[in-house]
Amino acid sequence: MSGLGTGFDPIGIVIDWLDACRERRLEDLLALYADQATLDCCSGERFIGRSGLLRYWPGKLRGATEAAFELDEVLPEQECVRLDYRDYDGSTVSTKFWFDAQGGITRTLCVPLGRKSARVKAA
Repeated sequence: MSGLGTGFDPIGIVIDWLDACRERRLEDLLALYADQATLDCCSGERFIGRSGLLRYWPGKLRGATEAAFELDEVLPEQECVRLDYRDYDGSTVSTKFWFDAQGGITRTLCVPLGRKSARVKAA
């Protein structure tokens, strides 16, 4: 997925998403999602639409660690964009993003990548 011919830059949207998370900008984050977006969390929970996102995101942003939302890698894949980064708690995760024709995020699927990074030091 290159963004060519789509009228939007999917990698740019993913970076905007990560910046909104890092800067705890809930409204900007929610604005990146399509109306009936689905968020599939690493825990196995599913959140659908704005009401679901509002149940998920505020607590994650408030509880984010200092190491949260650090970029490891962002890669275009055939149907989506994959982002490897530090989740709100500093754990390494991979999230895939799918988009509608207008560039709204229609789905995210998060999977854990392993233990917390060695760069995240105990207090």
